[in-house]
Amino acid sequence: MNTLPLTMQAAVLEQVGAPLRLTELALPVPGPGQVLVRVAAAGLNPLDTKIRAGSAGHARHPLPAVLGIDLAGTVVALGPEVDGFRIGDAVYGMTGGVGGVQGSLTEYAAVDAALLAPKPKDLSMREAAALPLGFITAYEGLVDRAHVHAGQRVLVHGGAGGVGHLAVQLARANGAQVFATGSARQKAMIEGYGATAIDYGATPVADYVQAHTGGEGFDVIYDTVGGATLDASFEAVRPYHGHVVSALGWGTHALAPLSFRAATYSGVFTLRPLLTGYGRVHHGEILREATRLADLGQLRTHLDPHRFALAEAEQAYQLIENAAATGKVVVDVSG
Repeated sequence: MNTLPLTMQAAVLEQVGAPLRLTELALPVPGPGQVLVRVAAAGLNPLDTKIRAGSAGHARHPLPAVLGIDLAGTVVALGPEVDGFRIGDAVYGMTGGVGGVQGSLTEYAAVDAALLAPKPKDLSMREAAALPLGFITAYEGLVDRAHVHAGQRVLVHGGAGGVGHLAVQLARANGAQVFATGSARQKAMIEGYGATAIDYGATPVADYVQAHTGGEGFDVIYDTVGGATLDASFEAVRPYHGHVVSALGWGTHALAPLSFRAATYSGVFTLRPLLTGYGRVHHGEILREATRLADLGQLRTHLDPHRFALAEAEQAYQLIENAAATGKVVVDVSG
């Protein structure tokens, strides 16, 4: 570990719901299969705020804890048994912040190398840090579950959201014709990503199914909203061959509309590899596909314009909690 410090700064959560506190911690040592990453940027998600509030039972994090699920940075040291990465590589990934795995709101992180991929060459560290959770969630639904392909009509619910705008681009990259729901003010953004915008507040389900599919229903529907929107998806899917996927299928829903269409439903739980250790290699594979698409100019992300240093991470959380963010919130950790 040439010229590395013995300690680092981290934004630490000491009690549920308490403000994050800048704290000095010992520099982690990468274990077998891990690399030490100097974190340049930490991407925050609404889920991060739920973990901080203790309201995400599926994503608990023992305290005191370093939060932050996504990161981008530079490899500065290699643990034993690491192949495929070298010191100096620019990388990104969904690497911690849940289940006792150190998160990204820190100057350095010892990261399972299987979770990482090379950073897209034309994306900044900030832009790369905004991708992992959202893109992996989109990919697991559209590609792993629904096997989206050319010629299909895909509907993305919440097409301007953190997962939704990436799902729109991924479906288009796979050759699908894409439609996306959103508010009237989100129309330009949704269309900017290549989807046909549907104003969910002004257009009943039956009307947009008729208008865009001739009444047949959509081949693939990706719900990123949950609740009544998932129920609406069961009404809008194509019979027999249709597939509804949801990243928020945690409520109580009537399956009769889906069953009467003889259609398929799949759930997505992106955190499972971090919590269980199973499937981590696939997360790295998914991000390599994100890198490929970004390098081809087929994938970009929507950043909130606010800038926060590591010492201002608490303000970044408050921006999300107050529903004042207009894109993915990213904390600048180091230069």
